[in-house]
Amino acid sequence: MNETTDHYLLRIFVGSSDKVNQQLLYEYLVFQAKKQGLAGATAVKGAMSYGASSVIHSYKFWETLDKVPVIVEIVDELSRINHYWETVKPVLEGVRYGCLATLDRTTVLMYKSGKLRPAPPGI
Repeated sequence: MNETTDHYLLRIFVGSSDKVNQQLLYEYLVFQAKKQGLAGATAVKGAMSYGASSVIHSYKFWETLDKVPVIVEIVDELSRINHYWETVKPVLEGVRYGCLATLDRTTVLMYKSGKLRPAPPGI
């Protein structure tokens, strides 16, 4: 990814318990981004949300299985984001409990690969 090129941020809001086949939906979305070679993807769990259904979902420390919001964020060039979107859109259209997707132009200030740390002895 080149910092001087126009980039876009795709955000997909789903529930933490939503699944596609037997896989969690947010994992599927991140793995699809990786498979397609997109610059980066992050899944972030939220504390509280509501959407089109107006049902409030929240995380309470004594309820670890609650359905909480997850935002999958993906940054790359528009053409690559569009290709990814066309791949995952049919899956998202089949989501039982709904979702939201947004697309914003963004400025990449830095895109730097980290150095791999050597594995500890014995691993």
